[in-house]
Amino acid sequence: MVAHPKILSIVLAGGEGKRLMPLTADRAKPAVRFGGTYRLIDFVLSNLANSDLRQIAVLTQYKSHSLDRHISMTWRFSTLLGNYVSPVPAQQRLGKQWYQGSADAIYQSLNLIRDEDPDYIVVFGADNIYRMDIGQMVDAHIDSGLGATVAGIRVPRKDASEFGVIDAAPDHKIRSFLEKPANPPGLPDSPDESFASMGNYVFSRKAFVEALRCDNENPDGRHDMGGDIIPWFTEQGQSQVYDFTANRVPGATEKDNNYWRDVGSIDAFHEAHMDLVSVEPEFNLYNDRWPIFTHQPQLPGAKFVMRGRAEDSIVSQGCIISGGEIERSVLSPGVRVEKWSSVKDSVLMDSVDIGQHAVVRNAILDKHVVVEAGAQVGVDHDHDRARGLTVSEGGIVVAAKDAIITRD
Repeated sequence: MVAHPKILSIVLAGGEGKRLMPLTADRAKPAVRFGGTYRLIDFVLSNLANSDLRQIAVLTQYKSHSLDRHISMTWRFSTLLGNYVSPVPAQQRLGKQWYQGSADAIYQSLNLIRDEDPDYIVVFGADNIYRMDIGQMVDAHIDSGLGATVAGIRVPRKDASEFGVIDAAPDHKIRSFLEKPANPPGLPDSPDESFASMGNYVFSRKAFVEALRCDNENPDGRHDMGGDIIPWFTEQGQSQVYDFTANRVPGATEKDNNYWRDVGSIDAFHEAHMDLVSVEPEFNLYNDRWPIFTHQPQLPGAKFVMRGRAEDSIVSQGCIISGGEIERSVLSPGVRVEKWSSVKDSVLMDSVDIGQHAVVRNAILDKHVVVEAGAQVGVDHDHDRARGLTVSEGGIVVAAKDAIITRD
């Protein structure tokens, strides 16, 4: 093992997030609000910070202003020991083109690797909800002596066709990487489960740079980490899977240990919020031994007046519940809920205003949405669509930023 290896962390945060539209119409996917006060990117950055991996470059591209502002306002480390979180926009260093894929994003940013001169490179995505001690994965990679390590999560084999699947040998070396296979391979120790790729990687620096250069020279490649780079390592017998179930995080409960959710679709995003609000949540935001960090707005605590109430819900600072009822919902800062209104199974972003006698069911309302007095959302989907609202396959109604929802 390298004594005190030098590690550079790269977070891929340039994705458009089409399946999360309209929440990503005005911001990059990693900048989308989650859990009341957080942004999606806060989860991977918190995992890196808690793992003592604090030289971090965040590669951005699509509508990155909101994301860049959040990082600059929130993610400030002490520079005395060389720690930093640096947003790196697409710079067209290699020609007049933007990033052509996740691997191309890093290839166009090889100057970061040359300047930092790391022994190992951690490459993680920015749009999943989980806790992970990434240092344990780095140690497993170093001990293996291989060029690449991919984090894999065990999923039921019957559901694995929805993911990129890792076919691994009993010693965890990867035999093949399969993109959404019709017949996913089972695990050697659990035939009814498969390894789904989490999109998180650790690489040895020299081999990784060579892989990126070979990929750039391939005119038929997609320039994708999972689709091109990992298969390149696998063909050479230089890749392994890291079993996420082996990861142990301080303060984790039995229920949320190894919790991981891909929130890339509206339905998954809503479901992950519902995981937060039960008495014993599927994902525990209150673990102070492995905190999720973010910028907290300077607002007073939530206020409940005129018999306003909330049950099985998260209500952020600055909210005023004035006679309304909240059930199984997550409210971001500054939300107003007026008397005789009802909000259930919903996610309300910053400064949403719910008028008197309004009804909101199974909905996601982006920031500054106004639901006028007597209006209903999520009750009649045909009516919702007629008013220009988005209705997901699972029946979740989404109102875009600044929308005004009338009674008619």
